[in-house]
This record gives sequence, structure tokens and C-alpha cells, in this order.
Amino acid sequence: MADYNHTISSMSSVTGSSAAGSSGTTRHGHRLSMNDRAWMHISGVLEVISFDPEEIILDTEEGRMQISGTGLQVKQLVIENGELEIEGRPDTISYTDVKKPVTTSSIFSRIFR
Repeated sequence: MADYNHTISSMSSVTGSSAAGSSGTTRHGHRLSMNDRAWMHISGVLEVISFDPEEIILDTEEGRMQISGTGLQVKQLVIENGELEIEGRPDTISYTDVKKPVTTSSIFSRIFR
């Protein structure tokens, strides 16, 4: 079997530095590394929404990420560092941008900030 190593790195990932997000939290960048289509390491994970052997859904610094496949297992999750390791065979990896709900505020709250 050929040894495939595939890495996808977002533009917000800056080597040797971190950027502050709009909410004041420290962003470390989002990165997806895959080896032999059997093991994945993902950084920049904000929250794991759901997981089962066929699908894992998580929020990352670059939007909602959905991984579909067979035999998917979360092997390690360190949410403080935003790190996730997955074993299994992914068939589809997709991203969607999840927009935060727009909150309406009264005129008084905008004036008296």
C-alpha cells in the first residue's frame, strides 16, 4: 500500500504565531493532517457537535466541518488546545460556514455602551 500523507492548512494558520479571534479568544489556526486515509489529526477545533462510526460533525475556526466515512473513531480530544485525532476511513470531508445569529438591540443599548 502506498503511503499517502495529505495536509490541508488554512490561510489563517500562521507559522510561529497565533491571532486573536473576534471574541477575544486565541486562535491557533486550523489544520487537517491525514495519513493513509486511516488517521487524521485536526487542530483549530472549537467544539465536537456529534460523532458516530459513520459521521463526525465539529466546529472549527474555519467553520463547521463534517467527516463521513466508515469505522470513524475519536481517539483523542483535547478541547483546551483544539486538537482532535480520528481513526477510520473517511469518504467525505466538507466545510460549511455557520453564521452566528444576528441579535437585535434597542436604541438605548447602542447609545449607552
